[in-house]
Amino acid sequence: MSAIGQASVGRATESKAAAAIDRAKAEGRAALVGYLPAGYPSVPESIEAAIQLARNGADIIEIGIPYSDPVMDGSVIQAATTEALANGFRVASVFEVVKAVTEATDAAVLVMTYWNPVMRMGVDDFARRLAEAGGAGLITPDLIPDEASEWFEASEKYGLDRVFLVAPSTTPERMSMTVGATRGFTYAVSLMGVTGARAAVDESAQRVVAEARAAGAERVCVGLGVSNAEHVREIAAYADGVIVGTAIVGALRDGGPDAVGQLAAELSRGLPRAAAAS
Repeated sequence: MSAIGQASVGRATESKAAAAIDRAKAEGRAALVGYLPAGYPSVPESIEAAIQLARNGADIIEIGIPYSDPVMDGSVIQAATTEALANGFRVASVFEVVKAVTEATDAAVLVMTYWNPVMRMGVDDFARRLAEAGGAGLITPDLIPDEASEWFEASEKYGLDRVFLVAPSTTPERMSMTVGATRGFTYAVSLMGVTGARAAVDESAQRVVAEARAAGAERVCVGLGVSNAEHVREIAAYADGVIVGTAIVGALRDGGPDAVGQLAAELSRGLPRAAAAS
């Protein structure tokens, strides 16, 4: 637990994700956070899709590492990651994707990954290579702060963001611990269960955001279930950022990188906050 406290102080390096969210806020809108799997349907196409995403309104890009045994991903993302792995994707290729996207855009690029691939490579080695590629940090859905001492050390060493998840089931004690350990933004899961686009955004999202803020979170982004501009508009009214995954991966599957750009432009229409003008 001492590592959590140590990681909460002395942050000299600016958080790229926090800076992206703050720029959006200064423009009177929420940030758009878009997810794409690395290597789907190929490494070059995943790079082009991420670039199109950034050029059409995404402030933060999540690049997912395909994993053979996902526990949170819905059917669309599972199918995409399975195809990427079948096509020969290797974990080390994620650094190529991150480097290409950061060099071509102004978006903050985070890697979203289950913890096992990081452990296999070595936490320090993974963090070093991510920083060298220009990455902002990691989103780690299956890593909890009290088991993340190696990650705290490496993220501080290389100036990387640590994005942990909170959910409707998160207890007040764990909410406080998670918010304190996070750097960049707190990832609020609005629905329990696996990911996937839904017809309506669960109203529990607003409660999770309020609880995270009460625990000290400066920036909270909401994900799971967002699929259209109306969902974006609803969440942008109370959250600092809106995370879209399944709908973007579906657009890539059905129409390639250009379709990803078109969807990003459509989603961006929901970002401005009505109160901003006043």
